[in-house]
Amino acid sequence: MASEKQNHNIKTILTFIVPSLIGLLLFMTPVSYQDAITIPIAIISKALQHALSDMATAIVTAVVVLTTLVSLITKVAKPKFITENGFLNVLFNVSPMWFFIRILGAAFILMTFAGVGPEAITSGNTGGLVLNDLLPVLLSVFIFAGMLLPLLLNFGLLELFGALLTKIMRPVFNLPGRCAIDCMASWLGDGSVGILLTSKQYEGRFYTAREAAVIGTTFSAVSITFSLVVISQVKLEALFVPFYLTVCLAGIVAAIVVPKLPPLCWKKDNYIDGTPRHPDDEVVPAGHSVFSWGYDMALAKAAASGGVKETITEGLKNVADMVLGILPVVMAIGTVALMIAEYTPIFDYLGMPFIPLLELLQIPEATAASKTIVVGFADMFIPSILAASIESDMTRFVIAALSVTQLIYMSEVGALLIGSRIPVNLPELFVIFVLRTLVTLPVIAGVAHLIF
Repeated sequence: MASEKQNHNIKTILTFIVPSLIGLLLFMTPVSYQDAITIPIAIISKALQHALSDMATAIVTAVVVLTTLVSLITKVAKPKFITENGFLNVLFNVSPMWFFIRILGAAFILMTFAGVGPEAITSGNTGGLVLNDLLPVLLSVFIFAGMLLPLLLNFGLLELFGALLTKIMRPVFNLPGRCAIDCMASWLGDGSVGILLTSKQYEGRFYTAREAAVIGTTFSAVSITFSLVVISQVKLEALFVPFYLTVCLAGIVAAIVVPKLPPLCWKKDNYIDGTPRHPDDEVVPAGHSVFSWGYDMALAKAAASGGVKETITEGLKNVADMVLGILPVVMAIGTVALMIAEYTPIFDYLGMPFIPLLELLQIPEATAASKTIVVGFADMFIPSILAASIESDMTRFVIAALSVTQLIYMSEVGALLIGSRIPVNLPELFVIFVLRTLVTLPVIAGVAHLIF
């Protein structure tokens, strides 16, 4: 008790309050910007993107190629300054599979940037889409989110929210209360921010393997801004409010149901180092209210946080980790997924089993709608592009809402999850994607019948 009280000095209280408030302001405060609701971190990222404009693709290309070259040198020459440095060793001395993915990403990005090689790789619907539209966005998000994440993670904010929200999150979702922050950051900002936050929490032993896998695949929600882009694409902007409420409802149903099914329910409740979760981790000790216990834990975290130098160092490591570790993966996996969607009928065939379900749910133009369902696994935006030509407003509404609630698409979220240390693999992601589709489709169709 004495040590708890020692933390209640003005310096520690300010160390908790000031960075946490700045973090809340940047990552969680909804602001209206250019007629859309977003968060300050997204606005700052957009400003950087705008400032880099024409140079962004060249910078991203250089980053992916450089990462691959350094990985190659590490594999062949094993330089001591890399292999004996824990951080650099993890970053560059990767497993053979990740090394192959990096080489693939570098090859794709060089071809696309130079405009040479097969059109299947370099076209504006495949490699061009990933290089020109997606990677510059991720680069700018990673730079600011990576630098500023320590404000949310290191000064006690998650400890306070964790204690306050466990009463909701644990009974309803069997998750720690602190994961509500990941969800809010995704919802208001960007799914990639939520995944980065989750990955860091998993590496820091705040989430077990099961919790990290569930949060990464269930709570890395699509931002309000992107949802607006999707509904605009299917020409139903006037219905944005019912559309977004439908997405939220379907998302909550999926968050309750899908983690109770394999593969997520098979994940072990162990931390990254293999130790099991203690059931009494979240018990509030006698003599404490939920708030006072959360506040004490927050101050203890703030007291133990490093100074400004340590926070900046950690921020820079985050940025390096994300930019160098994840961009080559997104380029490789995103391009392959889009090539399959664009040049093969695989997704059409995979959509066929959904035709009877769509007909059962009385969705008009079921065959045309079925072709859009599984293609969302490649990229979230493709279904709404394909749906734009469908006559029925109701069908376009269903496809748009479904594409947002499916959540896992390989051109960004899927590739980010695979590139992070969150314990999910590609086949598992596909199964979770199908389960989310089966769970959310009846909910969305039910609401659509009420609206139309």
